[in-house]
Amino acid sequence: MLKRGLQVLAAGLCLAIGQLAPSARAEGWPSRPIRIVVVFPPGGASDIAARVLGEALSPRLGQRVAVDNRPGAGGTLAAAHVAQQPADGTTLMLSNTAPIVTSPPLYSRPGYDPITSFTHIAYIGATPMVVVTNLQVPAADLKGLMAWMRAQPQPVTFGSSGAGSVGHVVGTMFTQQTGIPLNHAPYRGSQPMQADLLGGSILLSFDTLPENVENIRVGRLRAYAVTVPARAPSVPEVPTVGEAGLPNLLAHNWLGLSGPANLPPEVTARLHDELNLLLRTPAIQERLAGVGIITGTKTQPEFAAYVADQVNTIGGAVRAMGIRND
Repeated sequence: MLKRGLQVLAAGLCLAIGQLAPSARAEGWPSRPIRIVVVFPPGGASDIAARVLGEALSPRLGQRVAVDNRPGAGGTLAAAHVAQQPADGTTLMLSNTAPIVTSPPLYSRPGYDPITSFTHIAYIGATPMVVVTNLQVPAADLKGLMAWMRAQPQPVTFGSSGAGSVGHVVGTMFTQQTGIPLNHAPYRGSQPMQADLLGGSILLSFDTLPENVENIRVGRLRAYAVTVPARAPSVPEVPTVGEAGLPNLLAHNWLGLSGPANLPPEVTARLHDELNLLLRTPAIQERLAGVGIITGTKTQPEFAAYVADQVNTIGGAVRAMGIRND
């Protein structure tokens, strides 16, 4: 019965997606398979979004949509790769805060400009950050966690998904706002970092919520706060940073679809329209919300303006922190 039910659900999802009104067609495009480059390893929020949306886009575009994971250097390696590809709509990037906003200021030569090197096509949504620890940490709440940190003979080490990731920035913000020194251990994505967190090699992490939802739900990790003003529907029992006593520790990781600069306008419009149609379907919304991704839609100009504002404000704040990786 369960297998039959899943088959019916899958068929219903495919039918719902297939019946969406088609957008205006970009003449002759796509004539080849499409690749969505993900700047982190498999299993993270960007990877999940790319695979869910790529699978749904494929029948609508009439071409295979493949995911290409290229982790490293806070997403800058993958972003530089995408920026150098032909602007023909066959290489895209699941863009997010790290490679576009927080990582470029950390390098003297990241290999691209976060605004002019890309066509920022469509907004997908955002994920809160979450403060989590290994169960060896005895604190029951965020205030207790800070007291435990202060009592340690050496600064506690926190892990993040990479140098220049949002988790790295949130950890730096935490130190600035509390005066508690921390050591930073950058990883090549959330999955290898979580392996060490679960194993006890590190005890603390500031990480995106989707990567941690399951471990929080089953009690393998202890969550102290989400870094947004309202509680996250996927883990409603976890308080916000405001409720936990650090109201200014606000940050999120946005997700979008981008391509190389100078994509043909008709290709940009087609991709934007198709993606936004999918993001309005309850099945896609529920699939992404279940792992902590809060979906939303913007027009293409609105998304491009949003990216520029993030680069100027959040990116500017990162530059002011003086964090460098080269």
